[in-house]
Amino acid sequence: MARTPGFAPQRRPPPFLLLLALATVAGLAEAQHNCTCATNKMTVCGPDGPGGACQCRALGSGVVVDCSTLTSKCLLLKARMSAPKGGRALVRPSEQAIVDNDGLYDPDCDPQGRFKARQCNRTTSVCWCVNSVGVRRTDRGDPSLRCDEVVRTHHILIHLRHRPAARAFNHSDLDAELRRLFRERYRLHPRFLEAVHYEEPTIQIELRQNASQKAPGEVDIADAAYYFERDVKGESLFPGRRDLDVRVRGEPLSVERTLIYYLDEKPPEFSMQRLTAGLIAVIAVVVVALVAGLIVLVVTNRRKSGKYKKVEIKELGELRSEPSL
Repeated sequence: MARTPGFAPQRRPPPFLLLLALATVAGLAEAQHNCTCATNKMTVCGPDGPGGACQCRALGSGVVVDCSTLTSKCLLLKARMSAPKGGRALVRPSEQAIVDNDGLYDPDCDPQGRFKARQCNRTTSVCWCVNSVGVRRTDRGDPSLRCDEVVRTHHILIHLRHRPAARAFNHSDLDAELRRLFRERYRLHPRFLEAVHYEEPTIQIELRQNASQKAPGEVDIADAAYYFERDVKGESLFPGRRDLDVRVRGEPLSVERTLIYYLDEKPPEFSMQRLTAGLIAVIAVVVVALVAGLIVLVVTNRRKSGKYKKVEIKELGELRSEPSL
C-alpha cells in the first residue's frame, strides 16, 4: 500500500514509557497525600516547596521547619499556645514537673526559632529575662526591663523515678538503652549525653553542651530534653506515636515522675522578692526557733547560777553556825 505524500505515520509511545509516566503521577499524588512532618505533629504541611515538594510550617509562627531534625522548643511552645483546642487535644504542661513554675506562655522567637532574651506577657505588660531553654532567670518587671543576652543553658539534669519493678535494672543495660534512645529517637549526638546515674528507683540523665561544642545542624540539648519530657508524659510531639516504650532487657521502664533542672553558664539574677510565701514562712519558723532556743538557754543558765549562789550562801551559814573549838 502506497503512503500518502506529505504525511508521516503517527507513532505511539512505547508501553513502558506510559507505565513510567503513570507511576510518576501516582508517586507525586502519594507524596502529597503523605505530606506530614516526621518530627513535629504541630505543623501544617502541603506541596508548597520548590517543585511542589512537601513543606511544613510550625503552627502559630508559620516558620518553615526542618522535618529531618527536632523543632526548637521556642517554636513548639508557640505552636501549643496557638493550636486549636479541638482536634489536637494538646495538654498544658504540669507545673510540678519542672523547676520552671511559670507554666506555658506564648514566647517570642528569633528567625532561627530560638528564644529571645526578653519575654513579655502582652496582656499584663509584664516582662522577664530567660535562658536559652526559655526558663525565667530574673525577677519580673515592666517593658523597660533590659535583657542584654540569651544566657545559654549548658547542663541539664533529668531526674526520673520509675514505677516499682520485679527487680532493679542493671545499670549498664539501662545506660546503654537510654543512650540509644537519645541517639536514635531524639538524634542527639552521643557526646552530649554525659552520664546516666541509677539508684533504684531514681534515674538521672545528664546532658551537657557548650555553645562552642555544638556544630551547625546538631540537635540542642534543650530540644532533646523537651521532646523526652513530652514523651514521658504521654504527649509525644512525634506524629502517630503513642507513649514512650523503653525496655531494658525486655523489662518495661515506666516513669512515674519527672523533674528537670537547668544550669546556665551564668548564675540567675533573682532577688529576695522571688521568695515564695512558703519559703518565707519556713525562714520565719527557723528564726523564731533559734530565738526561742537562745532564750531558753539564757533562762536555764540564770536558774543554774541562782541555785549555785543559794548553795554557797547555805554552806557559808552552816559554817558560821558551827561552834568553834
